[in-house]
Amino acid sequence: MTTLPDRPNSALVVIDVQNGVVAGVHNRDGVIANISALVEKARAEDVAVVWVQHSDEQLPRDSEAWQYVPELARRESEPLVHKSYGDSFEGTDLEAVLEALAVGRLVVTGAQTDACIRSTLHGAFTRGYDVTLVGDAHTTEDLTEYGAPPPAQVIAHTNLYWQWQSAPGRRGTTLSAAEIDFAGEGG
Repeated sequence: MTTLPDRPNSALVVIDVQNGVVAGVHNRDGVIANISALVEKARAEDVAVVWVQHSDEQLPRDSEAWQYVPELARRESEPLVHKSYGDSFEGTDLEAVLEALAVGRLVVTGAQTDACIRSTLHGAFTRGYDVTLVGDAHTTEDLTEYGAPPPAQVIAHTNLYWQWQSAPGRRGTTLSAAEIDFAGEGG
């Protein structure tokens, strides 16, 4: 249903599951386990897995904090997109990577829900992609001291509002990891 012509494929996008990003997040181990299962499912179904890795002053390239968590291992053949903004499309080659793979549907996982995940969801949607958020495969840290709701509420709210996104020729949806069907409408 994507508005992007000749892009029938799906891709699993794994955003910023890096040591320094997920060290203190809500349900870290459960979210990483769900992402790991999706990565294996995508690989088994010959679906592209695209890795996104953030860097900035607090997350310097090549530092331990910048590295992906040890539970997730990128294959050399899988694209790696380096970014320095919340939206994984901004200032990166993500669009070119997806175009080369004929991808029109994204299945989004990773961290942090209220920053890079939301930015990328909206960035993909406005660029014409169908975008599925995996509701139990994204997370965030506790920012209540800054006035944010608790992490579980941030995640629940994002899952709720994303499942109703629609625009001409494309849609957003929220599904659990178990519901993802890369070959069908469920992701």
